[in-house]
Amino acid sequence: MKDCGEKNAWTTATFEKMNAMKVDLMTFKHDITFDDLDEDTLTDFVVYMRDKKVLRTPRKRKEERDDDDIDDTVGLKNSTIGKKLGYLRWFLNWATKRGYNSNKAYTSFKPTLKNSQKKVIYLTKEEIQRIRDLDLSGNLIRLEPIRDIFLFCCFSGLRHSDVSNLRRSDLLDDHFEITIIKTADKVSIELNNMTRSILDKYKDIQFKGDKALPCYTNQAMNRELKELCRLAGINEKVHITTYKGSVRNDVEKEKWQCVGTHTGRRTFIVNALSLGIPPNVVMKWTGHSDYKAMKPYIAIVDKIQSDSM
Repeated sequence: MKDCGEKNAWTTATFEKMNAMKVDLMTFKHDITFDDLDEDTLTDFVVYMRDKKVLRTPRKRKEERDDDDIDDTVGLKNSTIGKKLGYLRWFLNWATKRGYNSNKAYTSFKPTLKNSQKKVIYLTKEEIQRIRDLDLSGNLIRLEPIRDIFLFCCFSGLRHSDVSNLRRSDLLDDHFEITIIKTADKVSIELNNMTRSILDKYKDIQFKGDKALPCYTNQAMNRELKELCRLAGINEKVHITTYKGSVRNDVEKEKWQCVGTHTGRRTFIVNALSLGIPPNVVMKWTGHSDYKAMKPYIAIVDKIQSDSM
């Protein structure tokens, strides 16, 4: 972790993911060695993550959970197990290149982890308008900066981490320039009426680090955003399918329950494409370098246009 972290300038999040991988391995078998990692042990490790790993954060609140409802406190879903195995392969590739590992069983270990395509949650123009029109007077005044930051994401395409890092020195007359935290790419994004008005609203308020907008943690934003969207009546039914082993789990939620900070970025992409803005222009704003990442959004826009017809 120290070697790769320093060489590749890992973010705190990457260190946390790799450390969690280490904890998972040592909880599974405290004295595990490279030689242990044959196909049978790797299969046992997948079964451990699926059936026995205790979740740090339960899927439901305590008051919503039955006493025997261990599905919400134990075991990872297939999609998360797939990511974890990716981190493990990354580590084992490094160890093999450095001469620490000679067991190549992991290179051919490809368990079947059934998955459905991840649902892209975004807000329509009408839903955005409902959030804009929401009366946040009285006790709800605390949600006003949350709304402003979220709308800034919806109208700029920035991730929450980049909005939190936006400084006044990044702002120019008709655009702003920022270096994306995730990829270190520098992007230039033109201001529009919404982003300009939000920046103007906070221009005379001093924030720590000369930030341009108020800052909240991702967790706090996600919690308050759900409340904001619930109050705005964003309650369209959303069908979500996940798999845990071979067991399919179909859940129907109201859309406000699925909204998070990244919903703003997805909303920007879908609505920009719906306006007929070419994908290569949208990618310039969002910092996407791979056209493949835009395909799910293009499919959504095609469906929107089909429904309109």
